[in-house]
Amino acid sequence: QVQLVESGGGLVQAGGSLRLSCVTSGRTSITYPMGWFRQAPGKAREFLVGFSRSSSDIYYADSVRGRFTVSSDNAKNTIYLQMNSLKPDDTAIYYCAKLKYYSSSDTVIYDYWGQGTQVTVSS
Repeated sequence: QVQLVESGGGLVQAGGSLRLSCVTSGRTSITYPMGWFRQAPGKAREFLVGFSRSSSDIYYADSVRGRFTVSSDNAKNTIYLQMNSLKPDDTAIYYCAKLKYYSSSDTVIYDYWGQGTQVTVSS
């Protein structure tokens, strides 16, 4: 079993920044692929970031590349998502996830995910 708990969401003005955190516990080897996705009301789930903490390869969706940065603190079992230059279109619930698979072509298979944290960007 894997537990993932996100935090750090909130209300921010367009152009602002937020840093999301995801504390992991359970069977979360650093070799497992991890990621972030979001879901806005009435919209499909959007895969944002995929990475492995034991590798330097990171996938970013086009919609967030250059604005969002993922990092991790293995000692704290925590994954972060730094979000800069936020736009109203970034408004969604953000989820941290353990992945079974992801690729640079936006293919992803989710395994576990947390309860999410709400991000609201006002114009």
